[in-house]
Amino acid sequence: MDSTLRQLLAAVGEPLVDVVEVPAGLDVPVTGLAIVDPDDEPDQYTGQLVLVIGARGRDAVAIVRTLARGRAAAVAVKAGGAVDELRAAAAGAGVALLVVRPDVRWERLESLARDVLDSGGDTGEDGPGDLFSLAQTVALLTHGIVSIEDTASRVLAYSRSDSDAAQVDELRRLSILGWQGPPGYLRMLREWGVFDRLRTGEEVVHVDEHADLGIRRRLAVGIHAGQRQLGTIWVQEGATPFAERAADVLVGASRVAAGHLIRRRSRQAPGARWSRDLVAGLLDGRTNPGLVAGMFGLDEHGSALVVAFAVRDRGSLPAGDRATYELSLAELTDVVSVHAATYRRAALTASHDARVYAVLPDVPRDRAEPALLAMCAEVAAMTLRRTGVRVQAGIGSTVAGLADVGASRGEADRVLDAMASGPEDSTVAAFADLRAEVLLNQTLGLLQASPELRDPAVALLVGYDRDHGTDLVGSVVAWLDAMGDVRVAAQRLTVHPNTLRYRVRRAVAVSGLRLDDPRARLMHHLQLLAVRSDKRKPASSSG
Repeated sequence: MDSTLRQLLAAVGEPLVDVVEVPAGLDVPVTGLAIVDPDDEPDQYTGQLVLVIGARGRDAVAIVRTLARGRAAAVAVKAGGAVDELRAAAAGAGVALLVVRPDVRWERLESLARDVLDSGGDTGEDGPGDLFSLAQTVALLTHGIVSIEDTASRVLAYSRSDSDAAQVDELRRLSILGWQGPPGYLRMLREWGVFDRLRTGEEVVHVDEHADLGIRRRLAVGIHAGQRQLGTIWVQEGATPFAERAADVLVGASRVAAGHLIRRRSRQAPGARWSRDLVAGLLDGRTNPGLVAGMFGLDEHGSALVVAFAVRDRGSLPAGDRATYELSLAELTDVVSVHAATYRRAALTASHDARVYAVLPDVPRDRAEPALLAMCAEVAAMTLRRTGVRVQAGIGSTVAGLADVGASRGEADRVLDAMASGPEDSTVAAFADLRAEVLLNQTLGLLQASPELRDPAVALLVGYDRDHGTDLVGSVVAWLDAMGDVRVAAQRLTVHPNTLRYRVRRAVAVSGLRLDDPRARLMHHLQLLAVRSDKRKPASSSG
């Protein structure tokens, strides 16, 4: 699959390579990887990243020009003190130039680059792209510096942060470069039983700082599938202490990483995009629940509920900033997947129609439990701290099996719809908490979508306000909301009670509202609420 140079560098750039020259920018497509020795015959390398492994410095200048004529997308060389000459050659030939750090092993760079290119650089596919995205998410949630390794201690992915570059210790640096860590330190880890503890379960292991070895404090957790260890997530402490809930984050992250590593090992297993499509199909009733249960090891008839998360752009995103919104949604998906797996090991996540959904199995059948509410609140708080955007979570009711998950999803969606018109500081709500608001929203939606049900008296009042620049509708709604208590309604509107009485009488006179008839008054109230709700709707919603 094709990637771009930008996607490749986002994953495996610093500390392996430096970008020296990009005549066509970072968005040039990279279609594959080639390795060239000076003795090789000239060839075509259209769109490929070419590693020049047999020459460095000035000896590589002519090769760079030759590879540019072969239409290479980018060339990676070791500069050997000739950066300026190599830059000039690349600029003149119109090819991107990457300078590989002197202590980087070529096989290390080749392995990581191939993995990212094989995944298409797409973080929506299971594989290296997803692992790099997960490492970055865990780094943000723990305030640490993250690497994900296999059982042979080979680094599969790592987080990147320029601000933490000076805080990286020798063990992490050597691990990423593909070398072994200090033998004495690795021996001590074995003697302390760290590797044994990582092999046996989900315990988060704390490793103290050893300044004499240049090793900073660490947290680690094993990645498991049943009793089998697949790898380890290591988090080195950086410039700031670990986050308070860093250990909880690591447990959830290890469960997410397990799915990626299992699918990566088996090319026949579904990729993340297919898996998420499967979950999305379960949510909207397109996918057989038995298939989902079998694929993810769930009890088809076990209880479950759905939580829906939405990014709200009111007051948090620049007007019309769609790119920032899309980025926020992508980051929200990563955060939800980690926290949902922390709450329930077998949690499923998917994004659809600008919302992120978590299907949570084996949940209590009564009201949402405190741990679930806390998980949802933590997702919202973390997203706000990280991106500055506001997130709300709507919790559907518990259903008896996966076949009814769509009903729980529908309730979660309706809770979010009700929250959108409520207080902006509202973060988490369950269907049972907002049942009245949800039903009212559905009723108002029916009235808005059915012109034949519109009340002529309400239409006359709305027209009068439009033509005369008044807000008699607002006064009548306030009076109706207060159940006819003039003093309460006037206080809410900050006007004198006599002023409100006059406005209500005027509204009746110009429109023919029948406020003395209980049934008519109810219908007037609903119609007026529908009108005001329709006016508040944005031209295009971001969820």
